[in-house]
This record gives sequence, C-alpha cells and structure tokens, in this order.
Amino acid sequence: MTPSLQRIRWRLLAPLALFAGLAPLPALAQDKPLTPVPAAAFFREADLIEAVLSPSGKRLAVTSAAGGARIGLFVFDLVGGAKPVRVAQFGNVDIRNVAWVSEERLVFSATDYTLGRSAGTDDEGPGLYSVDPQGQSQLELIERKSTIVSDGSRRGLDLNHVLLKIPVPQPGQANEEVLVAKMITGARGEASRMSSLWLNVLTGKTRSTGFAEPAGTIQLMADSRGQARIAITRDGVKQTLQWRGPQDTTWQVLAEGDVMGMPFAPSAIDDAGKLYVSTREAGGGHLVLSAFDFEQKKPQSEPLVRVRGFDFNGQLITSRGNGSALGVRLNSDAETTIWFDPGMKAIQAEVDKRLPNRINRIDCRLCGTPDAVVLVRTYSDRDPGQIWIHRPQPAEGQAAWQPVGAVLNGIDPARMAGVDFQRIKARDGRDLPVWLTLPRGIAPGKPAPAVVLVHGGPWVRGGSWRWNAMPQFLASRGYLVIEPEFRGSDGFGSAHFRAGWKQWGQAMQDDVADALLWARTQKLADDRACIAGASYGGYSTLMGLVRHPELYRCGVAWAAVTDLDLLLKGSWFVKDDASELSRQYGMPEMIGDPEKDAAMLAANSPVLLADKIKAPLLLAFGEADVRVPLAHGERMRQALIKAGNEPQWVAYPGEGHGWGLLKNKIDFAQRLESFLAKHLGPAAP
Repeated sequence: MTPSLQRIRWRLLAPLALFAGLAPLPALAQDKPLTPVPAAAFFREADLIEAVLSPSGKRLAVTSAAGGARIGLFVFDLVGGAKPVRVAQFGNVDIRNVAWVSEERLVFSATDYTLGRSAGTDDEGPGLYSVDPQGQSQLELIERKSTIVSDGSRRGLDLNHVLLKIPVPQPGQANEEVLVAKMITGARGEASRMSSLWLNVLTGKTRSTGFAEPAGTIQLMADSRGQARIAITRDGVKQTLQWRGPQDTTWQVLAEGDVMGMPFAPSAIDDAGKLYVSTREAGGGHLVLSAFDFEQKKPQSEPLVRVRGFDFNGQLITSRGNGSALGVRLNSDAETTIWFDPGMKAIQAEVDKRLPNRINRIDCRLCGTPDAVVLVRTYSDRDPGQIWIHRPQPAEGQAAWQPVGAVLNGIDPARMAGVDFQRIKARDGRDLPVWLTLPRGIAPGKPAPAVVLVHGGPWVRGGSWRWNAMPQFLASRGYLVIEPEFRGSDGFGSAHFRAGWKQWGQAMQDDVADALLWARTQKLADDRACIAGASYGGYSTLMGLVRHPELYRCGVAWAAVTDLDLLLKGSWFVKDDASELSRQYGMPEMIGDPEKDAAMLAANSPVLLADKIKAPLLLAFGEADVRVPLAHGERMRQALIKAGNEPQWVAYPGEGHGWGLLKNKIDFAQRLESFLAKHLGPAAP
C-alpha cells in the first residue's frame, strides 16, 4: 500500500471564487436589463452526456442528442482527425451507459428517457447492445422487452439479465466477454437470487463462470478482471456479506445484518485481493473508508480516508493494469480527487493550473508513457461543464489541449449564479447544512425574495457545489434559492440521518423553516418567500404551509406525497412500486408505524390538513407515476377545493416521477415562473 494512502486527513474548503474560465469573462452591462435566459436552455438534454476514452486513447465515444430527437452514440478518431461517426441511434429510445470492451467493441444500454422516472412497464429493461467503432455489426445481447422472433428464438438474453462488470483489457489478450447476472425475482419485485455468467459481445453466446454464488445472492461485486469477490445474500430480512479471495474456492461470511443495515459496505476491490469498505466511526458517526483486516474479520481501526463533517462518499481509483490503488475521488461540499500516484498527481496539478477555480475530473489512458491521453471533464457552480482532451507529451503535429465541446450549449457562465455552502444552527442546536444559490445583481445587505427548495428522498443528500438546472433557473429570475440539508438527509453522519426518523412534518420541517429564518437574519432574504419541492420536497412544501404559514406567501409541490396512509399501507386500487419489504420493515421505522403511530401520522398528513393551507398553491403530477401515484395529487386537490382553496393544477399524461418530455419541462418551468412572479412580486433578473 502506498504510504500516503495509510493516513489521509483532508478537509475541502468550498471553492467559492467567482467563475474563471479559459479566457476573461465580459462584464455585464448594468444600464440595460438583459433578456432572461429561456427556460429551455436550462432543462433541455445536454449536448455532451457521456465521454469515454477507448483502451488505447485513440478514440473517444460520446453520447449526445445533437442532430436528432434521441440520444445517440458517436465515436471520434482522436489521431487521424476524421469526422465523428454516428455508430448507434434509435428512433424510440436513448443510448446511455457506454463502455469500451476492447479497442474494437463497445457496449451500451437503451432507455426511453422521454418517460419520467417510475413510469416504465414491468416488461421493459435497459437492454444491452454491442457495436464496433464504425457502427457495424450491431448485436442485441440482452433484450429491452420480452419478445420472441418469428422462428421462436430470441435475439438476445431475457431482459432479466444485467451487466455486472467489463474486465479491463489486458495486453496481448483478446477481450470479448463481459460478466452478466441473471436475476430471478420474487413477489413485488424483490430479488430472490442471482447467478453470473460470461457473455461474448461478438457472438451473444454465454458460458459458465465456473463457480456458484451463495444461495440467496442479491448483489455481486467483481474485481477489474471480472472475478466475483463479494456476494450479498438475503434470507427474509437477514443479510450477509460473503467474500471469495483470489485463491479461494469457497465463500466465507464477513458480516451479518438485516435489510435496515450492515456493519460496513464494500467500496472497492483490487486484483491482489484487498478489500476496502465504508464503515461508521465509533459511536455511529460519519462514514470513513477503511481497509478490511481479514485476520480480524473487521475493518482496520485506523481509517484510510476521513472527511471532516461529511460521510465518505466516493470511490477508490485503481490502475487499469493491476488494479492497484492510484487515488481516491470523493465528495464533501465539492468533488475532489486525491492522487497517491505521483504521475497522476502531476497531471492533475497541470490541469488545475490550466483550469483554475473549477472541478477537474481526469481519466487517463497509457498513463506514464509518452503516448498518455487524458480526458478532462471540467465544471463549476456556474458552468455545466466542458470536455477536453489533454496530451501531457504531445507528438509533433498534435495539440496539447484539444476541445471536445461544452456539456450544455446556451448557458453563459457569466450570467449564472454562484453557489455557497453554509453550516448553521437549527433551533435545537443541531448543525444544519444549507446550500445557497445567489442571484446576480443582489448587492450585499440588499435582501432578495427567496424560494426555499426542498430536496426529495428524503433519505438522500440534496446538493453539491456544481451547476444545477432548477436552482439556477430560479436564480436567473432574481430569487435567492435556499436548499437545506434537513435532518434525515444522508451524507452528514449517522446522527443527522437518524434524527429525521419519524419526524416527517415535525423537526424535519422546522429545519426547513430555520434555514429561511437564518437567511433573513443575514439580510440575504427579504420577507417574501415561497416554498417548493418535488416528491418528499412536495410533501414538505404542503407541511410548510400548514406548520409555518407566516413564513411563506405561496407553495409549489410536484410529484408530492400527500397521503401518509396511502404511502405506508398502499391500496389495491392504486398501483405503486413500493415493495412489501419496505412497507413491512423500512417505512414503519423511518416514517411511522401505520397502527402504533396512527395519531402522529394523521397529524402530519397533508390531505387531512387541507383546511389549514391558506396560501396559493401550484400542484403538478405525472399521470403514469408509480413512485407517488396520481391519487396523491387528486386527493389533495379535492381536499383543497373542499376547504375553499382551489390550487393551480396540472397533470402530465405519460409522465412518471419527474418530467421526461422537454415540452413538459418547459411548460412546468413557465408555470412556475409565472406563479412566483405573481405571488412574490417582481424580481429583477
């Protein structure tokens, strides 16, 4: 192990300097108001989505919707300078998850991204396809739908197969196989077991891996050679984590737990058989990255990576040759990469010097050789990003820096808002992380109207220091955007996470209010505020208008949970995607038991509290949503009408838990803009 990996202690200071691009940015004229950036510029599909170097670094695969209504796959020749080739395109689905199996073969999946999330059918999957860099010999490896061709055969494997691992190409060896798993599912979508096999990407034929997974395996994790090393099994609510080392012929149990948690979680495996895990510090504190001690059968007591104030959230970066550790990429308030390898550390320093005050993610091929090629994805809080090719030692006639393109054309970073991260105190003294998106033109000490934007989940982390469409759109209209990481949010330690259990509409809601009150004491926000959010954020919007009506002039809730009884119990008449396991074990403990906590749940269920909501409200739902079904919206709408406060209402046909069609994204953004302008008063963009 590299000595520097043994003792990493690191704390990232948020890079809150003004945007600094490749060239000085023009100053904004102050005497003539600018036309607001159109909503479509914020919410349309990115021009460059994925970008992946081939094993040799001579080709670049990208996904983009440029030149078509759907996302297609293109390959650039980085050596010969030939025009990019459109190697795959479909008329009804979008291409994602592109990877190189070898220099002459790529694989990808295909999904209909015009459908909102949680709107697909049970007989659809992402599929798996392979193609060569010239766009020839395309082969369906795993079906997207359960179809049988006229002769009774199938074109590919059943859709209950998934891609597990693409082995890293080794010098002198043909790389034609990928590791896939067959999923055998139980009731209500619960995975009961899985088994792995090798799949040839040139022929579609399969063969055995030569070993058997433990009974009840629901998850497998492989090393860079495609050898399965970790198996997570489930028997009822009991779970085990099992290990198979490079020299082992049997599996050994490393940890036991249940569906609510395990003592640690696997994070990375190298080819020598070292295991890295994320585990809680003593006392149930923050997640750290540790090496696993196989003799003691537990994580080493001294962590390898600890990030003060944040859970470890990242990945070990390993060599494409032997799987050894090169560095670690993690996210605190912003993403950063710590390199142990001196060569990669030097390249990172060179890139950061060229592109200052930005996050610069690098990926290298043939590193340490004169032919090294580096893919650079660079972005900031004001810039969705740019993609570059960098050659540390360019050959004659080659450029050291070669632009690939902007991630999202039409966004001028000079007109975007800065993002700030603060830690404040909630009313009970708990640390409360808060994200602020600060509209341009708001002078210090001159408060702005505010939108309190509540993230969904709720058991996730909401923000990071980067460009995000919704807060930037709102800031472009002159609003201060406040995004609290209320208790229950993940990523800030176990205590913060668990403090949100059984606190829907209660302490979690107080945190949201406290973030706004703090912004007002700091003279960032004036007395005009609206609360908004989707999913749980929509629930919080409704409860904010119930619990703290004096703080908000209006509310906007989309795909919102409104009926806690329906959420926790489900209904024979309302289709949703909640599993029986979550309703039996997860929801009762984290949200509330439908029987034991009935009074508490009723006191915090918006559909039962409609008569307490007096402020104007905009409700929006997807008619095909199975995460939060339309019934939540319809019941809330009727309750509000009965209470004499009819909301503005829109239901989008075919949409799920979020908007997939650009026309619906734009329509909702325009409705939101008009609604806020009416109820918060004019805001100067």
